[in-house]
Amino acid sequence: MKDKVVLAYSGGLDTSAAIKWIAEKYSMDVIALSIDLGAEKEYEAIKQKALKVGAVKALIVDAREMFINDYVFPALQADVIYEGQYTLATALARPLIAKLQVEVALREGATAVAHGCTGKGNDQVRFDVSVAALAPQLKVIAPAREWGMTREETIEYARRNGIPVPVTVASPYSIDENLWGKSIECGILEDPWAEPPEEIYTWTRAAKDTPDEPAYVEISFERGVPGGLDGKKMSGRELVEKLNLLAGLHGVGRVDHVENRLVGIKSREIYESPAATVLLSAHLALEQLTLSKDQLRFKQRVALEYADLIYNGLWFSGLRQDLAAYVAHTQRHVNGVVRVKLLKGRSTVVGRKSPESLYSYKLATYDKEDQFDQSAAVGFIQIFGLPVRTQAQAQGMEEDQ
Repeated sequence: MKDKVVLAYSGGLDTSAAIKWIAEKYSMDVIALSIDLGAEKEYEAIKQKALKVGAVKALIVDAREMFINDYVFPALQADVIYEGQYTLATALARPLIAKLQVEVALREGATAVAHGCTGKGNDQVRFDVSVAALAPQLKVIAPAREWGMTREETIEYARRNGIPVPVTVASPYSIDENLWGKSIECGILEDPWAEPPEEIYTWTRAAKDTPDEPAYVEISFERGVPGGLDGKKMSGRELVEKLNLLAGLHGVGRVDHVENRLVGIKSREIYESPAATVLLSAHLALEQLTLSKDQLRFKQRVALEYADLIYNGLWFSGLRQDLAAYVAHTQRHVNGVVRVKLLKGRSTVVGRKSPESLYSYKLATYDKEDQFDQSAAVGFIQIFGLPVRTQAQAQGMEEDQ
């Protein structure tokens, strides 16, 4: 009886070739596991493709709600953005896929799991580390890292073995997408001087093609988690899906970024993340209304560390879990509504309100309703160790000079 391996199967070039390659190289039965995280794919067709290519079993798991509620929204509460640009859509998905892989492997009696990541990317580490944390007894097989083929050679290998693939040498883009965002790389994008061709964008319109009139959306938050649009309650998945469509229509969420990969190289990445862009800015705006200055500033430090942990594949680490507990505690008063304006590729917060707001109009206003005791300002000078001088003393100093 052959050993079994659970392959994270996307239906793309590398994982399709991997089914045949693993069977030849390791003499193992391949179970193809496809995880629905919101990508626009025909999963039943992907399942049939896996079986046709040679998988002994093909499984589909709908993990969209789990992804949003257990991975995306905790990251949103933490305000994580890698290097100020990347909303971590792919990085957030990998630990969930690895977790589901491990669960299937243990249930099916498999001795290994496999992924289609190369040796140059970040995802290999995210899978390897996650599996090691959850089930260290399972072997990890990484065909694209082991076989040493170039992309063109992989395409040729697939052709020789009758494996249909959606990628050609003429259109060599590597694409990953889920509800939280889409990433595009390879091809002409490997030249950081080359402008991305408009054809690669499928979620967002070019600014020139967006409506001339703005759209406004009101997002409701409870404990830092979005739960409604324009007064209508909805699930996290539904909310993200609707915002992706609306914000994408107005060109919001395009990112062209040269980022520092975990493996030590720089890579040029194109991202589309309409909903993530809107929600991250709205969440931060509500925090600015409901958290103290010290809470906000310390939380900014936490966000940097949290983003690195996610990017580096350390979702299941003790530190990530500790930071998550701290973040969750900071969110107990982050309740309210944020109004966002969408226009010509920009997402702008134009209003925010909360029953737990720390903002006081009577203290902030300069009108007659002002209740701030301005004589208290002298105390600030004393607190910071500066001498309080009388007008006469100050005048005397000026004369001496």
